Amino acid sequence: MRAIIAARAGGPEVLEPGEAAEPQAGPGELLVRTAATGVNFIEIYQRSGVYPMSYPFTPGSEGAGTVVAMGDGVEGFAVGDRVASSGARATYAELFAVPAAEAARVPEGVDIETAAALPLQGATAHYLATSAARPEPGDTVLVHAGAGGVGLLLTQLLVARGVRVLTTTSNEVKRRLSLEAGADESFDYAAFADRVRDLTAGEGAAVVYDGVGRDTFDESLRALRVRGELVLFGGASGQVPPFDLQRLNAGGSLSITRPSLGHFMRTPEEREWRYRELFDAVASGALTVRIGDRFALADAADAHRALAGRGTTGKPLLLP
Repeated sequence: MRAIIAARAGGPEVLEPGEAAEPQAGPGELLVRTAATGVNFIEIYQRSGVYPMSYPFTPGSEGAGTVVAMGDGVEGFAVGDRVASSGARATYAELFAVPAAEAARVPEGVDIETAAALPLQGATAHYLATSAARPEPGDTVLVHAGAGGVGLLLTQLLVARGVRVLTTTSNEVKRRLSLEAGADESFDYAAFADRVRDLTAGEGAAVVYDGVGRDTFDESLRALRVRGELVLFGGASGQVPPFDLQRLNAGGSLSITRPSLGHFMRTPEEREWRYRELFDAVASGALTVRIGDRFALADAADAHRALAGRGTTGKPLLLP
């Protein structure tokens, strides 16, 4: 089968199309013919060596498609079912295997490309809105990268809960997208903490959702109100260096958390809850999933370049 193979850590150029052995559905697993693959920052970290990997490897944990085979012990699925997951392996390929416990059936009313774009960023937005922090109706929060895949979904989920959302974006096109998603205000990164305080009568934000990392971290702390919470869920600009915890006291008894999706998808019940709410919201029209650029599988390197350069809005997909 055709797949993307990284022989070593490095830049996007190490992602080369090639031939790989077809995966098999082991016990408790589904074998899925890929309809679309989601491209995510974690694959950039893996490809570049930020996250140690065993090379050669085929990236990808997110995708959607049709079940073509099932391993022993699988219940609740059938060949021909449409499924999506963020817990698969090697999805930059024409076929991928996924534990049945990590897969979600795609309901009628949700097209397969939308389903491929939703699991990782959708579940991330869901746990950020509902679990990693719990802003109350009427609270003001700041979401960085408001026109990115997570940012657009998180904004919609928060606004639906009565939370006032401010976002940072890098240009006018992205600002319009963020406002269309429900943001109350969207503005540039320059002096964003001052802007947040201006828009909250000097108080600051109850929560800052920061997936940018190094470049925004200090200002994110400064943008928080007394007893505010910084949710640092990524490092698109680089990882945050060690810092003095006493800064949290000086800033007003602040809190900081560094969550990751796996810790909020630990049980089948929790995964089912998050996926059900997300797919139901999409099917009803309450949640819009913006798909950004679509790349051919062989052009995975270009997809990484676009994502790393923040040249995307919404979710980039690979299509086999």
